Amino acid sequence: MAKINLLVVSDYGATVTVRPEAEIVIQLQQMGKYNITVMTQADSEYAQKFRNSGIKVIDFFPEKKFSWEYVKRIRKEMIEGKHHVAQLFNNKAMVNGIMAAMGLPVKVVLYRGYTGNISWLDPIMYIKYLSPRVDRIICLVEAIRQIFLKNLPPWSRHKAVTITKGHDVAWYDGVVAHSKTSLGVPEDAFMFICGANFRRMKGVKYLLRATYLLPKDSNIHLVFAGRDMDTPEFTKLINESPMRERIHLLGHRKDILEVVKAADVFVLASITGEAITKAVIEAMSVEVCPLITDISGNVGLVEDGVSGLIVPSKNPQALADKMLYLSKNPALTKQYGKAARLHIMKNFNTKDTAKKYDALYQELYTEFMKA
Repeated sequence: MAKINLLVVSDYGATVTVRPEAEIVIQLQQMGKYNITVMTQADSEYAQKFRNSGIKVIDFFPEKKFSWEYVKRIRKEMIEGKHHVAQLFNNKAMVNGIMAAMGLPVKVVLYRGYTGNISWLDPIMYIKYLSPRVDRIICLVEAIRQIFLKNLPPWSRHKAVTITKGHDVAWYDGVVAHSKTSLGVPEDAFMFICGANFRRMKGVKYLLRATYLLPKDSNIHLVFAGRDMDTPEFTKLINESPMRERIHLLGHRKDILEVVKAADVFVLASITGEAITKAVIEAMSVEVCPLITDISGNVGLVEDGVSGLIVPSKNPQALADKMLYLSKNPALTKQYGKAARLHIMKNFNTKDTAKKYDALYQELYTEFMKA
């Protein structure tokens, strides 16, 4: 059987961040059905892993959202590599790659990992997701696909397909938790951690307002790890909180997994935009109990009352109630943490993801050969 020539254009510079995506590519190569070429930074850790797996690596990744120079470079590879499918994983790859594919038979596949900002009224969408040159859009969760179904014309709705990006819990087996005291938290405290960079959609203000509703004598400490959390709005909320002495800002941490594993609960108060939040999956994979909100993008990520707890979004009282409940039930919290890792292992497995990508590419190859 002839192999599928697959071109992947993506940024593989940050090893931990891109691991779920990069491992899909490696597993596809191991199936023996593909000739894979990856255009990315040649000095990245995953570039070497690709080479070791027999994948061709081209030292190129577009640094701008659009440049004729980048378009020409991608187009040159599409032609010379006789590629059947081109997988474009992010905005810079998408815009340049779609232009590069104009007039060529290659099947173009995009990726969408969050739920917000998709509208047929947005002209930018027509050079990306709504471009007639796009053949498929891989949606990280069903909520994203449903948004596309509302914005794509009837004859294009088949383009949106849902494939969850899987993980392998074994990736996290070597993570060793920091001591709480090294983070400025008493060792006997019940520690919640929110790992997120500042974005409105993260709902941090609702989490901070929840601290106003917790008993002053609780042993709860709340730790934030991420960039730009010291905004005037958050600083005011922290300074006026009855538990301000038990709220800690760690800033950006390269050792975030070790910090997360030190916590009793990973809490995320997102209000919109998220889709299968990677930070929550990582916490669950190191057996830390998740407490998340019920936004559509995270449906199915946590089994409420089995592998963690789910509360309504924009509801500080609900957050405070569950935070207090978990702090008073540490044994149950540990039980949720163990169940969380098992849930990721069974239902968000990277091997299942690779099989679904393979099925999609096989379908597109068939379309390519019939054209």
